[in-house]
Amino acid sequence: MNINDIRTAYLEYFKERGHVIIPSSSIIPQNDPTTLFTGSGMQPMVPYLLGEVHPLGNRIVDSQKCFRAEDIEEVGDNRHTTFFEMLGNWSLGDYFKKEQLTWMFEFLTDVVGIDPNKLYVTVFAGEPAYNMPRDDEAVSLWKELFTTKGIDAKDVVIGSEADGYAKGMQGGRIFYYEAKKNWWSRAGVPSKMPTGEPGGPDSEMFYDFGTEHDASFGEHCHPNCDCGRFMEIGNNVFMQYIKQQDGTFGLLPKQNVDFGGGLERIAAAANNDNDVFNTDVFKDVIDLLSKFSGKAYIGDYKRSFRIVADHMRAVVFMLADGVVPSNSERGYVVRRLLRRASQHALKLGVPGDQREESILNRCAVIIIEKYKQAYSELATEEMYQHITSEIWKEEKQFGHALESGMKEFERIVAANAGGSKAGITGEDAFTLFTTYGFPFEMTQEIAQERGIAIDVEGFKEFMKKHQELSRAGSEHKFKGGLADTSEKTTQLHTAHHLLLAALQRVLGEHVKQRGSNITQERLRIDFSHTAKMTPEQIAEVEKIVNEHIQADLPVVRSTLPKEEAEKLGAQHEFGAKYPDMVSVYSIGPIGATLENPMYDKSFSIEFCGGPHKEHTGELKGTFKIQKEEAVAAGIRRIKAVIL
Repeated sequence: MNINDIRTAYLEYFKERGHVIIPSSSIIPQNDPTTLFTGSGMQPMVPYLLGEVHPLGNRIVDSQKCFRAEDIEEVGDNRHTTFFEMLGNWSLGDYFKKEQLTWMFEFLTDVVGIDPNKLYVTVFAGEPAYNMPRDDEAVSLWKELFTTKGIDAKDVVIGSEADGYAKGMQGGRIFYYEAKKNWWSRAGVPSKMPTGEPGGPDSEMFYDFGTEHDASFGEHCHPNCDCGRFMEIGNNVFMQYIKQQDGTFGLLPKQNVDFGGGLERIAAAANNDNDVFNTDVFKDVIDLLSKFSGKAYIGDYKRSFRIVADHMRAVVFMLADGVVPSNSERGYVVRRLLRRASQHALKLGVPGDQREESILNRCAVIIIEKYKQAYSELATEEMYQHITSEIWKEEKQFGHALESGMKEFERIVAANAGGSKAGITGEDAFTLFTTYGFPFEMTQEIAQERGIAIDVEGFKEFMKKHQELSRAGSEHKFKGGLADTSEKTTQLHTAHHLLLAALQRVLGEHVKQRGSNITQERLRIDFSHTAKMTPEQIAEVEKIVNEHIQADLPVVRSTLPKEEAEKLGAQHEFGAKYPDMVSVYSIGPIGATLENPMYDKSFSIEFCGGPHKEHTGELKGTFKIQKEEAVAAGIRRIKAVIL
């Protein structure tokens, strides 16, 4: 089965069991400025896991697009990817452990065809400090399921990961691990959870590829070993506890199930091949690179093949969801992925000298073709042109960066020759990377070819300090972000809706939201528009927003079918996908109610999950645009406050 086969089979399997299929949310988190990207399948579902009623019911299934920027440097081995799809099914106060484990075992073994003899599972060993028992219920269920396949599943107690390396497999198939390994909450282990936070034990499923254990990771192998023999392919989370005021744990009134399974990893298990890059979507890209480079996917070249294939898939989906290359935030991540892919394509010997011949665009076309059936936003000619033009534009810019970076490299080598700083210092390499966009790997390779010394550890120290500063800046920037639902943030969120409507009235209906970030201090909107706004246009937008604040208009939320909301002209973010039933906020006119929102007369109507003030008069202040600037071709940015 290929990736499309498995995704379709999973969604249909759970649909037959009463689940509603919902589309993937955008890779850009909606109304959550605390993180740049959607990094897990459950992230868009958190409100419902915490008790909000899902408009489509209490059994949900999807395949969620995810991206983890922290894994960029890890790409190159046989399992790490930056972009991935997370298969997910949820029970929101409906079924629990018996149904979930039974269905997942049946899906993996009977539908996907995975050999049950190669499946191993882990469970929660309990938490004595909080009087939480070990999950014997899950163990009993797993034993019954393995018995149906003629397998006698022995359970053994491991404890910590370190214990696993000391004890080994012990002939087991079901393994008890401590909370650090088999407990889920947003805050981590039970001791770190705040009052009112839900969490629960989980049961992870591993596939055994049967490879020889690498003792450099530990004396003995066990399911959580990193040697490559085992690969986690899914995790069943049972949210059944809540931390109480006195620090103890009680049972949730409604117990939820949250399953997450890596689509690519399940495909690797189905193929009995522990290299996820041999799955169909990556293999076709690698075959293309091999054809144009004349190099085989073996040995030291594997890393470059994998980096190009992974990064280009991530780039396609990020561009499709409205992220464009830039020097900050999400745009910087896209730029970094493209430049890293370009660098490794050059390393393989496959440069492109014009847009039609661009090897990166050829890779992108394969990815679009692979995914356009499942993700219809990739199927339009407009999107195809958008993706390929952005890739080619960035490739050209990177070519210029390499040229200028090479000149600076030569200047540094000449300046340092014979002196106390002979070679390339850590600071030199850091400057080449951050100022000239010259990849550190390229600096290393050229230095090595010429026999020039390079201070690798010094570069790592500079990068570590840079990342710490960036992280601190990000934490400060997102302090009190929209996720905290504070008074000021909620006011600015409502002002954000007024601003978008005002921009469309002043600049034209072509204005569409391309991104947003709202903190307690200010709001920010990125929108499609090609020209710098004039002072007169800015003043007119401010005037319109302030007039609608003073009018004290009602802000009304309701749930509508997506098609009906679109017919009413409800605005939504470019590239975002929405379920069949959507939450819509309308502002005005006076007299509108939830029963009679009078959408046809609304000043603003948008797809949105909230929160908002109930009336615009609650914004209590004067709206003021502080800055208007370009952030990318055809994209402008406004930062504004309420004084």
